[in-house]
Amino acid sequence: MAEPFVRPDVRLFLDYLNNLPGPKSYEMGPAEARIMMARSRHVADAPTGELAVIRDLAMPGPGGEIRLRLFDARDAREPGPLFLFFHGGGFVLGDLDTHEPFCAEMAREMDMPVLAVDYRLAPEHPWPAGVEDAIAAARWAAMSPEALGRQVTGLVVAGDSAGGNFAIVVSLALRDDPAAVPVLAQWPIYPAADPSRGYPSRTDFGEGYLLSGKSMDWYDQCYAADIDDWRYAPMVKSQHGMPPTLVVTASLDPIRDQGRAYAAACIQAGVPTIFREARGNIHGFINLRKAVPSSADDIRGCVAALRLMLSEVPR
Repeated sequence: MAEPFVRPDVRLFLDYLNNLPGPKSYEMGPAEARIMMARSRHVADAPTGELAVIRDLAMPGPGGEIRLRLFDARDAREPGPLFLFFHGGGFVLGDLDTHEPFCAEMAREMDMPVLAVDYRLAPEHPWPAGVEDAIAAARWAAMSPEALGRQVTGLVVAGDSAGGNFAIVVSLALRDDPAAVPVLAQWPIYPAADPSRGYPSRTDFGEGYLLSGKSMDWYDQCYAADIDDWRYAPMVKSQHGMPPTLVVTASLDPIRDQGRAYAAACIQAGVPTIFREARGNIHGFINLRKAVPSSADDIRGCVAALRLMLSEVPR
């Protein structure tokens, strides 16, 4: 492989990251790795900023209570769409706090309420616990429950990495068994869209680019999924009839090719699709606006594309 293009701010961050002492997340165990991810937010990501509403909610789920967090730039709204977000972290890490800055930014930039879902994590709750929570949360939100305080007319389903996998699976589930309101669009962000297959990018970028092949192996062991089931490997199903789709990848990401393959599958199925790639950037960039300032431009470009896509969806 020819030497890949790496942005200057990405190179500075990777040099810092790759010279940090101490064990990697996959060498720590889940509890310690979660603490490390939570702390990294304050080093690497932008602040949450001001919003009219940041409110914790809860709903009954298939395995107990599911925690949620509502973000909104407005105190009150007319009926409209809801942005439903599933955080990344390999199905093992991440929570409402780790992705709070991004969710707050989406509430401002999209002028839309954002609902983040704190699904069950592996290995304490292996597959399919987390994705069952995700589907249940989507159906709950679509019914405009009183606790939400918003009349929902449609869902915009999004998530990063493992959460991108959930976004696709949720969209498939609601395509095949519709919820109270439709999925207007989906936005898988550097998604684990085809995790049961090997792709060249895993070898090309599996070491030294933040997300490592060893970390991915650890996540897979913790999650313990059925690799032939569509709730883990959504590309085993046809993507025909899926909502308009925005896929974004990072060119230096070991799961880059999964996102590329998913965008191609959507196009082949006739799904209105926009594909963007953050050239010279790495996995996790939506949480790196402080450490990798150019990531803000990648996010702004995606928001513009998503707004355009939504403007063309019949209401």
